[in-house]
Parts: sequence; C-alpha cells; structure tokens
Amino acid sequence: MNFLRNFLASILGSLFAFGILFVMFLIFISLLGSSEDTVAIEDNSILELQLQRPISDYTGTNELDPFSGIFEKSQGLDEIIHAIEVAKNDDRIKGISINNNFIMAGLAQTQAIRSSLENFKVDGKFIYAYADFYMQRDYYLASVADSIFMNPVGVLDFKGLSTEVLYFKELQEKSGVKMEVIRHGKYKSAVEPYLENMMSEANRTQLSALLQSLWNSMVADIARTRSISESDLNVIADTLGGRMPKYAKQSGLVDDVIFYDEYERKLSKALDVKKDNDINYSTLDDYVKYSNKKNLKNGDDKIAVVFAQGEIFYGEGGPNIIGQGIINEALIKAREDDNVKAVVLRVNSPGGSALTSDIIWREVSLTKKVKPVVVSMGNVAASGGYYIAAGADKIFAEPTTITGSIGVFGMVPNMTELADKVGINAEQVGTNKNAVEYSLFEPMQESFKNQVQESIEETYQTFLQRVSDGRNMTMAQVDSVAQGRVWSGTEAVEIGLVDELGNLDDAIAAAAKIAKLESYGVKKFPKYKSGFERFMEDLEGASIQIKENLIKNEIGDEAYLILKELKSFKERKGIQARMPFTLDIK
Repeated sequence: MNFLRNFLASILGSLFAFGILFVMFLIFISLLGSSEDTVAIEDNSILELQLQRPISDYTGTNELDPFSGIFEKSQGLDEIIHAIEVAKNDDRIKGISINNNFIMAGLAQTQAIRSSLENFKVDGKFIYAYADFYMQRDYYLASVADSIFMNPVGVLDFKGLSTEVLYFKELQEKSGVKMEVIRHGKYKSAVEPYLENMMSEANRTQLSALLQSLWNSMVADIARTRSISESDLNVIADTLGGRMPKYAKQSGLVDDVIFYDEYERKLSKALDVKKDNDINYSTLDDYVKYSNKKNLKNGDDKIAVVFAQGEIFYGEGGPNIIGQGIINEALIKAREDDNVKAVVLRVNSPGGSALTSDIIWREVSLTKKVKPVVVSMGNVAASGGYYIAAGADKIFAEPTTITGSIGVFGMVPNMTELADKVGINAEQVGTNKNAVEYSLFEPMQESFKNQVQESIEETYQTFLQRVSDGRNMTMAQVDSVAQGRVWSGTEAVEIGLVDELGNLDDAIAAAAKIAKLESYGVKKFPKYKSGFERFMEDLEGASIQIKENLIKNEIGDEAYLILKELKSFKERKGIQARMPFTLDIK
C-alpha cells in the first residue's frame, strides 16, 4: 500500500514539475517573440487607473529581467506615481479614469497617489471616477477627480476612521501559555494587550489623537477638491450621509448616479468621440511598461533612493523584510558610487529588532559623513523604523504617516501553567550558576528578568541618544515625546521628530538641494532577486499557504488573526523596537 501511494505521488510530482517547466518555456518563448517597445499608446487615450494588486513602495523591477513583473504580486508606488507624471506630459493621454478600485494600500500611499493625480490636472487634463461601491479609502482617492460617479445600487462608505486592538490576557490565563513582558518602566501602552483585558485611557487617548489627525488630513484634502466644507464633511460622516447613492449625490460626495455605460458616454464626450467603443484605453500595467523607459530626471550625477520596507529582522532581508544585509549593502554601494551625490532612505516599517535597527542606523551615520542623507517616510516609520531614520540630515513624512513609537520591549513565552496542566516537568542541568538562564516550562527567575531589564533600559537610553543626536534635541525632550507613543506626520513636525511634510519627490528634491545639484538622475536600491527566482520560492511556499488557508477556513478569520498575531510575536527574537500592535485603520 505504501509503495503504491509513493509511486503515485512520484508520478504526480513529476507531472507537476513537467507542467511548470512547460509553462515557463511557453512564457520564455513569448517573451523572446515580443518586446515592451510594442506597447502602443494611441492618440486621444484615457489612462485607466485600476489598482487591483497590493501596493508596496518598491518592487525592484528590473527591465533587463525577462521575467520581471510576470510573477509580481504587488504594484510599486514609485512606478504608479512615475506613470502618472509621464502621462501628464504625454499629449496622447487626455485624461484618467479611476475605475472601481478596492485599493490595497496604506493611507500615506493613497495620499501620495492622490497628490500626484492632483498635479496631473494642473495643465487642464481631466480625471473622472466611477465605482460600483466606494470604500472609505477608495473614495478618498476618487475625491481628487473632476467628476465622481457611482452605480445606482452601489454603496459609499464615509463614516470616519477607526481601529481595533486585540487583548490577550484572558486567552493566556485560559491556555496556560503566557507572554512574559519586560519593558522600560514608563513604556506602558506598548505591551498592554498582553497584560490587560481592556484598553487603558492613556492608550485610548493617544490612538484617538492619532486617528483624529489622520482623519483631519483626509477631510482637508476632500474639502479642497470637492468644494465641501470640512464641517459639512464631518456632518455627512456622523449622519452616514453617503450610505445610499441618492444621499451621496444630495450631500455632494458624488456628482451623479449612473450606470457604467452612461459613464462611458461621459468619457466619450470628454474625449470628443462619437461612440463609446471609440474610446482608447491604456491600462495602468501597459502604461507602466512604457513610462518605466521615460526618465523625467536626467544627469550624470545621481540621487540614490534606498527602499527599506517591512518589519525589521536580523539577517539578509528581502522585498518585504528589512534586514541589515540587503539595506547596508545598498547604503554602501550608494556611498561608494562616485556618481551618487546624495542618498534618500525611504522607510515604510513598524520596526522590529532593536539590534538590526542600530546596525542600519550605524550605516546611515557612516553614509551621512560622506554624502547628504534625507529620509522619506511612507505609511509607517515607527519605533525601529524611526530608529533607522533618526540620524538623517532631514526627515520628510506624509501628513498621514504613522511615526514615533520610540521605545523598546522584550517578550518571551512561558508555558509553566500549561505544563502543569498536562503533566510536563522540566529539569535543567548546567555547569555554572547562570548556565541555565531560562526555560519555557519553569517560572521566570528574577535574576534572568533583571538581566533582560538591564538590556531593555540600556537599549532605550541608546535609542533616546540616537534621536537626541540626530534631531538636536535634549534627552529629556526626546523622552517626553517617546514612551512608545505614536504620532501622525503632522503631529511629528510639531514636536520636532520630522522636519517637513512632503512625499518622496520632495525628499529627493531636498537631497539634491543639499548636494547643490541642478540636474540629476535617480538610482534605486536595493536590487532584489529575479522574478523567476521569486516565483520558484513562491512554489516552495505554496504548501504552507495551502495549510494556512485550510486553518483559516476551519477556525474563521477572526480566530486566525489572533493565531497569526501570536505566531508573529513568537518569531521575534531579542529586544524589540517596534510598534506594539498592528493598527488596521478603517
């Protein structure tokens, strides 16, 4: 029986491998027989902005890689914005249609795209938007349009921002698996989900202030482009004045309630063509292929943009993980390249390993001694994300960036109560007094806790010193805005953690000004593995994804989120400088 099962498994495995090779062969042949130069942009065209994949700041697309983009799961914010900027000066593109998005992007990323679209309209080109339904972030993006339309039976979500924090104290008590938390004395809200069952007033206050600041930025942008006062927009949110299409039109959130064929007739009129089928559309993916070959900034002198995105872990790192290996290599290459005159570090990270953060901070400091370093903050640049940014010459953030969270903590799991319940007894043997310092199955010894506490305090003081030196603030001033508190980009400027509000282009322009460059090109780092290599890695991880999906289907989405959160904490090694909880802002 085992022989037959193994034999069948071997056959299936061989067929699967052959199928993959055959598909790869067909793709390769098609690539050889075609060229991106064949991407045709017709006269009198509309750029169709459909953002259907998750958006990351940078995908590391390499035009020389024949498999580049084929296996890419995300869209690059840098490529989207560049495409819009190219389209602005492309006489063949008459306007943009934002069509039925369910945008998978952070608030700061959405704001950056929105700002680019607003700039697109400066020379008289039009932007229309249509959707069957608008989620809140989708509407925020669409509100930049000259005219907004929606389906007569659609839905518009406009109610204000909220977030949810999960608390695990009772789960720990019931399961017998406890997270031992060691923190800086005043650093309270950071790890309270593992110490309490309810949100503290201090944490509620800071999160409320953060959400209000982000909401105020969104409302100000919408008010400006929709000609609705901020107070009226808040009344609409409070009364759910956009919940039905007819209410959305009455309140001024949308211009008309029409079907998609009627929307296309409006596009035809804007293009001055007679029939809907005469509309020339250029998809975003196609236009990105075209625009990637158009450099808006040129010159022998270069500004290096180093993208650091994801959680911070000790090690090599990759497209969605910040490791000292890949980031420091990029900084060194930029520093040693004679053509590179300044460096912009783009940070999009909730933090992570304090050790790795300090190793990267050191490389930033070394680079700063040779060339100007400017930081651009994305959706979030908090805790370890702020740590690696603190030493720069200048820091930019979007108004909706989440930053700060200056603090450190340590967490280790303890299964003593579970072990007692199921009858496990652990016995340790060692050569010296402190040889056996911690066991999952024994209560944490005071001596071990004191050692970790000492490291926590030392790391926190080091963090404060890094920020103090980088921001020209006293230690006391930094401490007063630290303690793990999170701030919006707008608030961070007010308290001195950030210099100016602005996007990545603003940071690049500032770097060029410091370096006294009038003309320059942009060189992006790091270079990731090829599309084919990443595809093969995805195949290796496919079985893991299948298992995760089975678990999610079995226990439900909410329980799976709890399990995933617990699993992520388990994987974090050493002292952490990271945001203490995941903020899913809706």
